[in-house]
Amino acid sequence: MQGTELAELATFLAVARHRSFRKAAIARNVAPSAISHTIRSLETRVGVRLLHRTTRSVSLTEAGERLLAGLTPAFGQIGQAVEDLNAFRDTPFGTVRLTLPRSLATVVMRDVMGPLLRQNPGLHLDIVATDRLLDIVEDGFDAGIRFGERLSEGMVAVRLKARVRFAVVGAPAYFREHPPPLTPADLRHHACIRYRFPSGAIFNWEFARGDEALQVEVDGPLTLDDQALMIEAARDGCGLAMVSEHQAAADLAAGRLARCLEDWCPEDDSLHLYYPSRRHMSAGLRALIDRLKAAG
Repeated sequence: MQGTELAELATFLAVARHRSFRKAAIARNVAPSAISHTIRSLETRVGVRLLHRTTRSVSLTEAGERLLAGLTPAFGQIGQAVEDLNAFRDTPFGTVRLTLPRSLATVVMRDVMGPLLRQNPGLHLDIVATDRLLDIVEDGFDAGIRFGERLSEGMVAVRLKARVRFAVVGAPAYFREHPPPLTPADLRHHACIRYRFPSGAIFNWEFARGDEALQVEVDGPLTLDDQALMIEAARDGCGLAMVSEHQAAADLAAGRLARCLEDWCPEDDSLHLYYPSRRHMSAGLRALIDRLKAAG
């Protein structure tokens, strides 16, 4: 089999897995037009249609399903054969794709990326920071990071050492006009800057003290989908915001923001990395996990 034919089959496999030309293009690091051209070339060469495509969706024909079933184990063996070469190297090589919450990316990856890449010059990290909940298998990731260890079936969770704390903050001018809340229940008397997840759901503020844990559905005149913008709005006196402590640290230190309900905002140590149990853990992913566990 020639290299061109192998590349066409790899492209087909990416489209079939993602059910999307755009996502396949991202995974293959090429333009979507190149994906379309390659699929047309493959279909012309084999003489059958492999994909049904519309402006909204991509699905497999019966022939495409048959080809996917044959290619999946074959390319799995190829990938494993290449991965096995790491046994003959001092450091792992290859690409590791990771997704994690945008709001936590800097604190989680701090002291991780630089040392990891310096110690493993053949390694490439592809990190997507987004608060959208992704399917790491469908979207082609090796692993993901999020709170909690209750994951879908077939996933392995690894607890990380990194601890994250949230803070309820407001501008000093706001607190001069509104007495700070003493309990989470007092938030009903305050203008709160709400956070909207990419799914459209509104984040309920979460608190804990001792054995008591609760969620509060806050209200206010402003709803945003970015923590940096929430901090900016809080600085402007728009109301109270609940954001990750490290993102507000500079403003708190400079006195541009003040915090409240601090005793209701403990550190959260439930951050986990998760990956598919049925997938062989690559040497690169193992190196990333080891570095994350050491850097917490």
